Amino acid sequence: MTVVAALMAVFFIMQLVGQVPAALWVIFGEDRFHWDATTIGISLAAFGILHSLARAMITGPVAARLGERRALMLGMIADGTGYILLAFATRGWMAFPIMVLLASGGIGMPALQAMLSEQVDEERQGQLQGSLAALTSLTSIVGPLLFTAISCGFYNNVERVGMDCRRCPLLALPAGAASRALEKFFKFPVAHSPAIPFPALP
Repeated sequence: MTVVAALMAVFFIMQLVGQVPAALWVIFGEDRFHWDATTIGISLAAFGILHSLARAMITGPVAARLGERRALMLGMIADGTGYILLAFATRGWMAFPIMVLLASGGIGMPALQAMLSEQVDEERQGQLQGSLAALTSLTSIVGPLLFTAISCGFYNNVERVGMDCRRCPLLALPAGAASRALEKFFKFPVAHSPAIPFPALP
């Protein structure tokens, strides 16, 4: 597996994990915290603002100071930690400070895209961006279907055994995905790697 292929796999996992809030945030908020429509709207607006601020104000300085690879790892760790904490949150207000971690996780994707661009020569940049857009579209289709199906199945199993820990493992799932991505990523050093041609698509 080439460096580009490894980074593309990490990109796919991160984009897939990013579909968890889109698919389950409303369900989780209603089920765990008994949020009404207004509170859910406020939470989504708060997350959007925090995410935009993180992208605009944190991504550049962090990447410049730590480097793109460390910025990527920091973003993945922030995401994974945020999801784990959210899985164990018992009060609605707890979700809002946790959003800071989840929003900070947004610094990882720009760093990853920059690393991918550095690995591809100028003639293949368009093909790279097209491939990334295709992967993003694929995860936006597969992600909600996958995570809502898992959530439904897990919820039914919880009901059978009488446990009150609905969807906790599901919301902690991104931490496992991030760990797997980090494990694979460490096997492919990319610092100061020369640009290599992007593999032709069939």
